[in-house]
Amino acid sequence: MANTYTQLYIQLVFVVKGRQNLIPQEHKDTIYKYMTGVLQKRKHKVIAINGMPDHVHIFIGLHPAQSLSKLAEEVKTATTKFIKQQSWNRFDFAWQIGFGAFSYSRSHIDAVYKYIQNQEEHHKVKSFKEEYLEFLHKFEVEYDDKYLFEFIDY
Repeated sequence: MANTYTQLYIQLVFVVKGRQNLIPQEHKDTIYKYMTGVLQKRKHKVIAINGMPDHVHIFIGLHPAQSLSKLAEEVKTATTKFIKQQSWNRFDFAWQIGFGAFSYSRSHIDAVYKYIQNQEEHHKVKSFKEEYLEFLHKFEVEYDDKYLFEFIDY
């Protein structure tokens, strides 16, 4: 797209169906590298990927040629197939329907990067549900409780 200039920074949040812990710690780097390849193939700039066994945060510079919904669908579909092919889990892997997406200005890149890289530390004191609801409130996103991710409190 000639003469198209953008600066679009987006954090995506995907959740494993049923909030099951199906992203194996020992394989998460492999999964994140695979996700990076999917994103880069579609010309998005990967800034950070990290998460927990039940969810993942992806921070990208979004290329304007692809809609956010289509991108989320493609990344989730590709990684689901990839994880299933690896046979790492006794249980069938799937992402929950939907996703979270939050936009940032250039001045927030470092803070968001650090936040995503420190997921393990954040979740020692805050559940995923608390984290996600905090995002929705901070970004003033209207939501209906019945359509939120399946939350399982441990």
